Amino acid sequence: MLVSLESRGGVKRITVEAPGVAGRLREGDSLAVSGICLTALDPDPAYFHADLAQETLDKTSLRTLSPGAKVNLEMPTAAGSPLGGHVVQGHVDGTAVLLSLNSVNDPEGPDYDVKTTDWTLKVEIPEDLRKWMVPKGSVALEGISLTIAEVDASSISLAILPLTFWRTNLHTLVPGATVNIEADVLVKLAYGRMEEQCKPTFELTGAWLLANGY
Repeated sequence: MLVSLESRGGVKRITVEAPGVAGRLREGDSLAVSGICLTALDPDPAYFHADLAQETLDKTSLRTLSPGAKVNLEMPTAAGSPLGGHVVQGHVDGTAVLLSLNSVNDPEGPDYDVKTTDWTLKVEIPEDLRKWMVPKGSVALEGISLTIAEVDASSISLAILPLTFWRTNLHTLVPGATVNIEADVLVKLAYGRMEEQCKPTFELTGAWLLANGY
């Protein structure tokens, strides 16, 4: 849980209450806070702190959070450990807006249980990030590795399992909430390579224009 966000000279410092995680941290350790790679400062058994650069505030949801907000925490994967989901770097590309988060099952049905239902989440993606959204591809939302179910002109939809819904901060969010988004680094690399290959080899220069009578 976010305890505070305060100014300290040229940076902002957050304090996070995390009894299950803070006690495992050492000064300078990295961890992801709602998908944002941060450096732990002054950890103790219940709390840790982290300084935020202006770039972090400009590009992530931390600027919108108030004390009491729930945040997702994840320790880095040790080298040689099995990788689940996809590679998440903690380098947030920007923020998206939560459009809807609905139960797949009929809330009025006799067998409905809010704790065991699946959910469908839909977020509006900024125009500059849409090129990296691929149906059945991966994306990190609030640091959660998810699979994109559908892509339309301005948004993506994702299926959320009950465990994911209740173990993360997703169950605390409402439409209009700002969420951190990190595109799949492999998709970004592939897209960049495709752009390089599609660049025209011809370059219009002054010398060419003179040689061709312009």
